[in-house]
Amino acid sequence: MKMNVEEVIKYLPHRYPFLLIDRVVELELGKYIIAHKNVTINEPFFPGHFPGHPVMPGVLILEALAQAAAILSFKTMGCKPENVGVVYFAGIDHARFKRPVVPGDQLVLKAEITRHMRGIWKYTARAEVDGELATEAELMATLRDKA
Repeated sequence: MKMNVEEVIKYLPHRYPFLLIDRVVELELGKYIIAHKNVTINEPFFPGHFPGHPVMPGVLILEALAQAAAILSFKTMGCKPENVGVVYFAGIDHARFKRPVVPGDQLVLKAEITRHMRGIWKYTARAEVDGELATEAELMATLRDKA
């Protein structure tokens, strides 16, 4: 299952500058997602991180992975955020950063559901650039009402 950015925004409450998914290239309901984030010099964080040596902040790579995982969860449940609420981080374990992500890179974001129980979702996630591991982590999220 593929999704362009117009379809992606139907499954995420995020908008510019915090929408970090450009497209979904593969998705198997209840199992995994592969999505892309094209990193450009125009990203709003680069002027301050770091001047003269732009590097994408690690927390934003983790956020991009979480957004991909949220799309997977919403699609798996067969609903959209406005119908059921928001997916919030509940935990990040074993996060490792293996290479910097810089302008011109395309992040390949991969998340796999490892467990779903009583509103808690667990995923293994990794971000790659040109087939090389950039970031990996175990993510945990929970679905909550907006109110």
